[in-house]
Amino acid sequence: MCTCISFKTKDHYFGRSMDLEYHFNEKVVITPRNYEFRLKSGKTFHTKYAFVGSATVVGTYPLYAEATNEKGLSIAGLRFPENAYYQKIKKDQINLTPYELIPWILGNFSSVEELYPALERLNITDIPFNGNIEVTPLHFMISDQDVNITLEPMEEGIKVHLDQFGVLTNNPPFPYHVTNMNNFLNLTPDLTDNRFSSKIKLNPYGLGMGAIGLPGDNSPSSRFVRVAFNLLNSVCKEDEESSISQFFHILDTVFVVRGTTMTEDKKWNITTYSCCCNTTRGIYYYKTYRNNQITAVKLTEENKNKAQLSIYELQRNQQIKYLN
Repeated sequence: MCTCISFKTKDHYFGRSMDLEYHFNEKVVITPRNYEFRLKSGKTFHTKYAFVGSATVVGTYPLYAEATNEKGLSIAGLRFPENAYYQKIKKDQINLTPYELIPWILGNFSSVEELYPALERLNITDIPFNGNIEVTPLHFMISDQDVNITLEPMEEGIKVHLDQFGVLTNNPPFPYHVTNMNNFLNLTPDLTDNRFSSKIKLNPYGLGMGAIGLPGDNSPSSRFVRVAFNLLNSVCKEDEESSISQFFHILDTVFVVRGTTMTEDKKWNITTYSCCCNTTRGIYYYKTYRNNQITAVKLTEENKNKAQLSIYELQRNQQIKYLN
């Protein structure tokens, strides 16, 4: 379970909620320019662009959940069980594992338009990172300030969909979510008139009744509709504080509270963290389940040009400002 959104005021913002029943030793990690990645295909590349996001670091290898590069290109991987299909290595194709996809895209490309031709040769393979870390079934949301796309590795090959909503959750595949949105085209943030029947008198007894029928459960399809409604109807000032505040308010509409969603192995699924990156300025903001205060990490020139990763521990303890 996860939800990802793309949001634009004066600047462009990209981020997600991470909904899990465990932590994966996630930290805020900056990968610098010219950082070497050795691929499972046997090839090697060095990053052209620096990027920042949430990752677990194994040795010197950052395994990213989501990230944004210095040019404003962003990508997040979200769980896609039973639908994600990874292939064997294929000759004359760009063979990448799911965990190699994020650094390869962000390290080499500056926009979705620049990336498009490479996607035609992309093959996502089923090679695990090591004996302890298996491949995770994922699909991906990729965004820049102009366009959002969804990339889904299916049995018949890579499917790339234009995402007009700026939203991605989990199953079913993206075309289902597009069709499902038509079931809610009558929802509105406005006051409503009686359309039930002209034969009887009906009046709204409170605000917000135009959105009766907006799903409130934590299923992927319901979260997709709910966050899309709040995102696409959002009214926000264009300054940084307003934009960041609004972004997190939108993500909070799909926040998973401990005790409301249980996994198959009887563990509580929760929103372990939420993040938002100002992709225009290169600032990564986050908050955690226990800590509501927003913390920020900047993609600085110093970080971009280091020889090694810059790693920042998450601030997980609640920050409270006492006034007396």
